[in-house]
Amino acid sequence: MSAESESRNTEPWGSFDENQGGGSAVIDMENMDDTSGSSFEDMGELHQMREEEEEEEEEEEGGGDGGDGEFLGMKGIKGQLGRQVADEVWQAGKRQASKAFNLYANIDILRPYFDVEPVQVRSRLIESMIPVRMINFPQKIAGELYGPLMLVFTLVAILLHGMKTSDTVIREGTLMGTAIGTCFGYWLGVSSFIYFLAYLVNAQITMLQTLSLLGYGLFGHCVVLFITYNIHFHFLFYFLWLLCGGLSTLRMVTALLSRTVGQTPRLLLCGTLSVLHMMFLLYLHFNYHKIIEGLLESLEGPPMVPMQRVARDVPVLTLNSTLLITH
Repeated sequence: MSAESESRNTEPWGSFDENQGGGSAVIDMENMDDTSGSSFEDMGELHQMREEEEEEEEEEEGGGDGGDGEFLGMKGIKGQLGRQVADEVWQAGKRQASKAFNLYANIDILRPYFDVEPVQVRSRLIESMIPVRMINFPQKIAGELYGPLMLVFTLVAILLHGMKTSDTVIREGTLMGTAIGTCFGYWLGVSSFIYFLAYLVNAQITMLQTLSLLGYGLFGHCVVLFITYNIHFHFLFYFLWLLCGGLSTLRMVTALLSRTVGQTPRLLLCGTLSVLHMMFLLYLHFNYHKIIEGLLESLEGPPMVPMQRVARDVPVLTLNSTLLITH
């Protein structure tokens, strides 16, 4: 068995003609059917046809986007690419607009300016009436707006209370908007003006610190007006004006002195603040109600006098006069 197998394995291979019994093993390529299989050329044509169909569908959906691409000389940019670019531009503009809107609408941005404990507010109210002698080093100024904002609203309430306790006759409402405009106008307007002067004289203070400093300075105004609206003595007002108003003003002046260099800049900045702050208290006590009365008279007009019947003398004609008239 082993000899036979070795003889079989060692036999030389024959040709195709010998194994097939004389049959032809030549493949006739010319007689093959072209539809029997798909070549690479056929696949390329099919792929090109599909791409053309997709481009026609996109042109029908996209409208005139393809015309713009041909006009610019970029035939490959069709309607879908144009829509994608327009969508990206729209989304980018929308994100920028929403980011700018959220900058003012997001409450987290304003939270640090109002994150303060009531104990800190109470201590800062007391400190606003105590001047500090140290002016060689910059004094610390609180950078929060909760206390100043509450003081401005308190001043508005005191003004409305003074209008009720005084002789001011208000027939239709109390004109709360006028009080709010006066108090907030002074706080924001004078703070902006003082900050502008501080910028000119190179004082080391920010706008937030200016708002906080001037807002806490209104504590003396609230104390003076609340007392004098209930106790009507001019001597008491002048005494409290010099005491409470002067102490609060002096506190702000020392804070600005510690952050300003030079005699002339200090005189300009501190003198302007002192005059504005003290004169505002005089205005609220003496002239505010007169201006409100004049405004009410101009808006509502003088009070109408009710109509009354007046007796009139009717001449009585005698009989002779009547006869003469008839004849």
